[in-house]
Amino acid sequence: MTTLQRIPSLGTHPMAGVNPGRAETRDLLGRATYDLLVIGGGILGITTAWHAAQSGLRVAMVEAGDFAGATSSASSKLLHGGLRYLQTGAVKLVAENHFERRAVSRDVAPHLANPLTFYLPVYKGGPHGAAKLGAGVFAYSALSAFRDGVGHVISPAKAARDVPELRTDNLRAVAVYEDGQMNDARMALMTVRAAVDAGATVLNHSEVTGLRFTRGRVTGAELRDRVDGTEFGVDARLVLNATGPWVDHLRRMEDPAAAPSIRLSKGAHLVLKRTSPWRAALATPIDKYRITFALPWEDMLLLGTTDEAYEGDPADVAVTEADIAQILDEAALSVRDQQLSRDLITYAFAGLRVLPGGPGDTAKAKRETVVTEGRGGMLSVAGGKWTTFRHIGRTVLNKLAELPGHPLGEDIEPVSQLPRHAHLPGFASPPAVAHRLLVDGGAPGPRMAPDTARHLATHYGSLAFDIARLANEDPALAERIHPDAPEIRAQVVWARDHEWAYEVDDVLRRRTTLTIRGLDTPQVREDVAAVLRARP
Repeated sequence: MTTLQRIPSLGTHPMAGVNPGRAETRDLLGRATYDLLVIGGGILGITTAWHAAQSGLRVAMVEAGDFAGATSSASSKLLHGGLRYLQTGAVKLVAENHFERRAVSRDVAPHLANPLTFYLPVYKGGPHGAAKLGAGVFAYSALSAFRDGVGHVISPAKAARDVPELRTDNLRAVAVYEDGQMNDARMALMTVRAAVDAGATVLNHSEVTGLRFTRGRVTGAELRDRVDGTEFGVDARLVLNATGPWVDHLRRMEDPAAAPSIRLSKGAHLVLKRTSPWRAALATPIDKYRITFALPWEDMLLLGTTDEAYEGDPADVAVTEADIAQILDEAALSVRDQQLSRDLITYAFAGLRVLPGGPGDTAKAKRETVVTEGRGGMLSVAGGKWTTFRHIGRTVLNKLAELPGHPLGEDIEPVSQLPRHAHLPGFASPPAVAHRLLVDGGAPGPRMAPDTARHLATHYGSLAFDIARLANEDPALAERIHPDAPEIRAQVVWARDHEWAYEVDDVLRRRTTLTIRGLDTPQVREDVAAVLRARP
């Protein structure tokens, strides 16, 4: 086996990880022939680039918008086994999801994930009885080998103490189980960072305008930089289409006669201010197959999701008035009215699930990853669950290694030889990081506020110390971006120089939580834009 020489790691020193400029990155992409070009910077493309770079391949990844700018930052923010999948008999899938959830939460990114207790209320006249749901959560925890406790049933009174806004009218019992939660955009960005540390070359805001062909095979792509309009190209031995909802659009660039391979399901969510503390999440059955969530997340409350077929342009997906009404109506089954006031809504977002093509209800469709090869040799990957993003990367890498007669397969380090639990950048215990930030994070300037220390620890891990260092060196960067949010101005500089932020929404929507809190005011937007314009 021939293993290609891996590009040296960028390391962990704060200046060692500064992103190269766009012109320099375009030059790198245009000069080399890459082993693998990944088109699409959602989590499927990101995890594939990460695993391929770890295996020794020379990898490039390009994204038309921002990394995780579409579906991958519009999820329900869960790392979960998928309780409802037991309803369809997908026992193996649930066990696999549990394994990956635990691995990510404990061994890969404990700084970006946290455990979350779920209460599943059983109401009179609901689609499931207490005995059935009690048995279901017990089986669910058994598939996790009881590593997170044993699923059980508690009284409505106890549940109401943990979730004051729980509606108790006609509440018969509450089933309890454990799962996990994350900030999906932060998890995706840290995985991009890991791919770059392993040697990948990446560029966002770069749109594919055409594919390159050599003797009928796809061997690269033509691109346009959406930031400044520059046109450039990338050559590669193999091209992977990981464009999510746009996967068939790119397949038709390869073969205009390509038949549709996927269908789309729209999922909408609402973010609201909380009227009281929540110590658990609610997962309320709507019918036999659907569950609506009420999740404490980022000091807010996240409600959703919808699940309906979508046939329009993926770029036009948006939350409608009907979506808002549906989410609030379904939440009202288990959440008191005062928590569901429209005045509390700070943000609404919608994403598109990519499902295998075929008929039937989207809520019952399998959440599986499908890898196909086109007429020109381009591979397309679509579908899957956020929770299993590492497994998806390994699956695609195995597929590359198994390509019959393709030289790339000979150059791939076997997946079995890759690190089993490679850490994402910033790997650390959040409480330990927050404690250290509180003790000396503000030296020699003012002491860091507790909410800022906690926020930095749970969104950056040990990299929070580099952000604190920026704030120490320039006291202006220690100021909050908005007085009602924990983020500080140093995070904008960090996003610009270390996390490929080029547009204001890159910062406010995905690298911080200002937008979801409803705090992206005109003044905040102008302040952030000024920092981005001052790019070195």
